[in-house]
Order: sequence, then structure tokens, then C-alpha cells
Amino acid sequence: MSLSVLLIEPYYGGSHRAWADGYQRGSQHTIELLTLPAQFWKWRMQGGAVSLARLFHAGQFTPDVILASDMFDLATFRALTRTTHIPTAVYFHENQLTYPQNSRQKHGWQYGFINYTSALAADAVYFNSVYHRAAFLDELPRMLKHFADYQELQTVDAIRDKSSVLALGLDLRRFDAYQPSLASEDQPPLLLWNHRWEEDKNPRNFFRALRGLIEQEIPFRVALLGENFRQNPTEFEEAREWLGDRVEHYGYAADFATYARLLWEADYVVSTAYHDFFGIAVAEAIYCGCVPLLPRRLNYPDLLPVEFHDQCLYKGEALLPLLLRHLRGEFHVETRPLQQAMQRYDWSNMAAIYDAALSRLVQGR
Repeated sequence: MSLSVLLIEPYYGGSHRAWADGYQRGSQHTIELLTLPAQFWKWRMQGGAVSLARLFHAGQFTPDVILASDMFDLATFRALTRTTHIPTAVYFHENQLTYPQNSRQKHGWQYGFINYTSALAADAVYFNSVYHRAAFLDELPRMLKHFADYQELQTVDAIRDKSSVLALGLDLRRFDAYQPSLASEDQPPLLLWNHRWEEDKNPRNFFRALRGLIEQEIPFRVALLGENFRQNPTEFEEAREWLGDRVEHYGYAADFATYARLLWEADYVVSTAYHDFFGIAVAEAIYCGCVPLLPRRLNYPDLLPVEFHDQCLYKGEALLPLLLRHLRGEFHVETRPLQQAMQRYDWSNMAAIYDAALSRLVQGR
């Protein structure tokens, strides 16, 4: 059956906007968006529900189901709008309990508690990966045990019982227009870094591995992509100097076309991350034909088919040994099956899965 779905996104930008727009385009349901601009994320989590409750009343929405992102204070919204009669789901792209920046800045409980009460208020809780669901549910008791009394630990099981995994939908087909018709000239392999320039992505281990390649006199090129939110990304600036003309690209891609062409050109996508809830950047690069070299942690083992684990996953910090084996020709990875594995995340497949999940939620109520 076709539903009227109200998708609420208080932080309508970046990957959150791509997710909302992608589902709206691909769904067989009627998807209406209720959004706020992607700025002041702390205020969006604290006050966005008040503004969106006002907009909800003004718009006279009558949805069959509400789907909200994790940046939303769903409990406050439902109280202000009296929408307890409408089935409601919250989708966790990330969570503020296990987000490493929040732990360092000592405000993880404040915003993590909003995630917690939103999950309590929702009828269904969706996580973008098995790893993410486990990380959130494991951290919840630790947060609650820090409070003096009435810790309500039984609510963790209540959230667990209504939670499930709904993988992230991605607009992968948009990369197809930038696939080169001819193979590039014979050049050293291009290693791709397309992650945020933050400590939780562990760039130091990546650069240690590149220094190891230079010491071993292994030829390579590198593309250093990704968003930089720091004023002084010291390790990147230093690496740019000693890498010299091996640097094919440095900095955030100016537009999608530039980003897509670099992904198609690259031979390997590398991650050294300690933190990644899903792995969007890796999935996009694999779809464009890159061989992944990833740590055996986070969501990465679930992202790759099992038959590629030994060739593409490394333990701990041991990126360099695996990288050397690849660049010396000891491994030959057929990329087509990996590309096909990523296709399951395209909205052409995922939209129907989302539709079915929301239909089950409505029918269950």
C-alpha cells in the first residue's frame, strides 16, 4: 500500500540531505520533507524540535508515518504536536554517544541523551549498520549508570527490541556518467584518501604507510580528498611536502565531477579509521572500481563480501604489509564483484526496502 510519509530532517545538508532526497526520489510512497538548514548542529538537536513542531502545525501535515533523523529531538516533537497516534521511526546515521569528537569535548551525554529519549519515543529505531546498532546499545548502559538513581536500565532492552538495521541508501548511479571510456595511461597506482581530515580517521597511520612505500622504493601516487574542519591539518601539510610530485590531488574536491573522476581514476581506496558508522566514502570508491584496503573493524567487514576479507582487510595498524603485497603484485583483486556488492546500496534497490519497513511499521500499529 502507498503511504504518506513525513521525513523530518533538522540538519538538511551533506549526507543527511543526500539520504532524504535520495529516498524521496526512489520511494513508491509519497514523501514530504520537513527540514531546517544544516547549520548550528547543537542548536538543531536542542531546539529544532520546537521550530519543526511549529512548522508541522502550520503545514497541517497528516502523514501515515513519520521518519526522522537522529539529529532530531523526537520526544519533544511528539509532546508538542500530540502525534503519539502516528507511527514514528528514527533513523540513526550517527549517534552522539559514541561520536569521538563529542567524547573529547565533554558533551556526549547531553546530546547522546537526546538520541536516547528519541529512541524511547519512537515506535521503530533504524541503524545504518549492524556495527552501529551494537555500538549504540552497548554504550547506553554506560551512560545511564553514570546517573545517581532511577537509571532505567531496562529501557535499553526496550530500545533493542524495536531496533533493526536499515542500510544506508546511496545515489551511486550518479557516478556512472563520469566513468572513463578508456583506461588511463600506464602510471604508478593511485592511492585514494577520501575521508574527513580528523583524528578519528587516523591519518597518521596512513602517512606512516606511505613513508614505508617510499623507503621500499615502491612507486605510487596519492589523492588526498575529504573535508577539512581544522585550521591547521598539520600532518596533511607536512605530508604534502615530503610526498612531493606523488600528490595527484590535495584538498576537498571543488565539485562532484572532480570527485567522481578521481574515484574512477584511483586504483585503491584506503581507510585507517577508528570511527566510521557506515563507510559512505569507501562504498562510493569501491563502486568506482577501487580495491579497498581497510582495517578489520567497524562496519568494514560487513561492507565487503567475506571472500575478499583476507585480501582487503588488515588487523590493527598493519596497513603497510597489506599495501606492499598489493603493490608488489602478490594479490590480484577482481573489482567487478566488489562493484556489484556495492550496488545493493543504491537507492534503486534500497528505496523498496525502506518502503517495506515503513509499511510493516504502519500495519503493526
